[in-house]
Amino acid sequence: MSGVAKPLDRQWWKESVVYQVYPSSFLDTDGDGIGNINGITSKLDYLKELGVDILWLTPIYESPQMDMGYDIANYKAIHPPYGTMEDVERLISELKSRDMKLVMDLVVNHTSHKHAWFLDSSSSKQSPKRSWYIWRPARYDEDGTRHPPNNWACILDEANSAWTWDPETEEYFLSLFTPYQPDLNWENPDVREAVYDILRFWIDKGTAGFRMDVINLISKDQSFADAEVADVSRPYQDGRKFYANGPKLLDYLQEMKREVLSKQDLITVGEMPFLDDEDKILEIVKANEGPLNMIFTFELMALDEIPGKGKFSFRNWAVSDMSAIIQKMSRVVANGGWSSLYLENHDQIRSVSRFCDDSDEHRVAGSKLLCIMQTTLTGTLYVYQGEELGMRNVPLSWDPEEYKDIESVSYWKYLRSKYPTGSEELRKAKELHNRKARDNGRTPVQWDDSPNAGFCAADVKPWMRVNDDYPTVNAKAQLASGRATPASDSVSPYRFWQRALQVRKAHVDLLYGGFEIIGDTDPNVFAYKRTGGGQVSVTILNFSGEEAEFHLAEGLKVDNWVLGSYDTSSAEKPKEGVIKLRPWEGLLGVGRE
Repeated sequence: MSGVAKPLDRQWWKESVVYQVYPSSFLDTDGDGIGNINGITSKLDYLKELGVDILWLTPIYESPQMDMGYDIANYKAIHPPYGTMEDVERLISELKSRDMKLVMDLVVNHTSHKHAWFLDSSSSKQSPKRSWYIWRPARYDEDGTRHPPNNWACILDEANSAWTWDPETEEYFLSLFTPYQPDLNWENPDVREAVYDILRFWIDKGTAGFRMDVINLISKDQSFADAEVADVSRPYQDGRKFYANGPKLLDYLQEMKREVLSKQDLITVGEMPFLDDEDKILEIVKANEGPLNMIFTFELMALDEIPGKGKFSFRNWAVSDMSAIIQKMSRVVANGGWSSLYLENHDQIRSVSRFCDDSDEHRVAGSKLLCIMQTTLTGTLYVYQGEELGMRNVPLSWDPEEYKDIESVSYWKYLRSKYPTGSEELRKAKELHNRKARDNGRTPVQWDDSPNAGFCAADVKPWMRVNDDYPTVNAKAQLASGRATPASDSVSPYRFWQRALQVRKAHVDLLYGGFEIIGDTDPNVFAYKRTGGGQVSVTILNFSGEEAEFHLAEGLKVDNWVLGSYDTSSAEKPKEGVIKLRPWEGLLGVGRE
C-alpha cells in the first residue's frame, strides 16, 4: 500500500502552492459590487504571506456571463467590469516582483454564443466557419414533430437537451453545458490552430501555465448515437459515454503539447470529469510522455453523492472510501505520473461543510484537519479563495432565489415544477439544493466585519449576497491572531494554513517520498505514513464528531507533533503508544527513520 515518487522528477510546479481566485467574488475596488483585477493585485501581499506561489484566475475574458465567464466571447480581451488588459499586465508584473506566477483558465471545449466565430458559423450553412462548431439536422417522428439529433441531456440542466435549435439555419448545434455555450468542433484543424494561437497570446503576456476547463470533452464519438435510457422519467439522458474521453483526446492533447506547451516550462492541469480509470489518467500525466502535468479528477467530490443520482443527492460516506481514492492517486504517482490536491473550487461547495462539521463548535478544528490532510499528501496543492479562512456553506435559511449560478437556477426551477409549494418533497429537495449548490463556493470573500464584509463599500450592493457569518469569520480577525508557531494557542485557520504551508515546504523530501496508508484503525480515522530524506511523518485524521483512539505501531515514534487541529493541546499528545483524538482532530508528527 505504498507509492514512491522519484526525487529525480522534481519540478517547480510540483512543489508550488496554487491559489484559485474567483474574480467576481474576490474584492471590488471600483464600487460596482463586482470583484476586479485591481482588487486581486491589492491583495498579493496577503497571498504571499500565506505561502502562495501561483495565482489561478477563473475566466476574466470578455463574456456575456451566462455561465460566470465560462462562456467566452473574446479570448484576447478582458471583461470590462474586471478591468483592462493593462490591469492584467500590471498584475503579472506585480506577481513577478514577488516571485509569483499566473495561471489562466483555458476554456476551449466551447465558446460563448456571442463569440465572433459562432456568429459567423450560425450566419449560414455556407459560412466558412460552419464546421468550427457541431451542427446536425433535426430528427422528425412519424407525425412530423421535430426532435434533437440525439437524446443527450444538457450537463447543467438535465431536464433539457444538449442540443439547441437555430431557427435561422434550421439545424441544431451541440451545447453540452447551456444553450449559450456551443461546443467547438475539434475535428477541424483550423479550430485547433486557433486554440494554439490563444495559448501563444497568453504565454507572450507572461502567463506561466493553464488550467484547462473540461478538456477531456473536446473529442466526441462522431456517431453521436443515443445514450442508454437510464431514467425513463426524463426525456434526455446522460451521454458522457459519447462525449467524454473520446477517441482522439490523447491525439489532440499531444498535438497541443507538441505545437505549444513543450516550447515553454509551464504548469498545465486539465479538468477531467467522468474519468477515474488509472491507466487512462496515467496516459495523460505520465512524466515526459503525457501531454499534461496533472489533472483534476472528481472522485473525492462525489464521495457524498448517491451513485447514479447526480450531484443533488446525498449519502453518508466512509473514511475507507476516501482512503481508496487517495490510494489510487498515489499509485498514479508511483508509476511516474503526478496528481493535484484540492477539496474546493468555484464548482464545489465549501470543504468544511462537505467533509466535516461546519458548526460554530467544530468549524475551526475541521478546517485545520482538512488543511493537514492536503498539505501532507503528494501532489500540487490548490487552495480556493476563502478556504484559508474556513469559509462555509450558506445557511439553509437563504431563499434559493438568492442563488445566481445557472445550474442552481435551472435546478430550482425544475424542483418547483415537480413538487407542490409547501410539500415535504420540496422541503427535502430544497435542503439538497442548498447543500450542493455551486453558489456556496461563490459568495464574496469575507475580508473584515464591516458591512458587505469589506468585499465592497457599505453603500454598494454586492453582485451576490455575503454569507451571514462574516462578522466573526473574516480575514481581518484571523490575521490579528498572530503568526503561527508550533506552540501557539487558538491559531486562526489563516495562520494555521500559513504554518502548514511552511511545514510542507520545509519537508519537501516527504512530498516526493514513500506513502503508506496505516490500516487497522478506528473506522473514522484516516492515517498514513510518509518517508523520505531520512525523515518519517505520520498524519492522523479523525473524521468524526466523536472521540477516537489511534495506536502508534511499535517502532513508530514521533519526535514532534508539528501540526494539530487543537494547537497547543495537540502538540502535547504522547509520541508513542495510544493517542486519544478529539472530534475532528488532525495531527502531523515528524521524526527520523
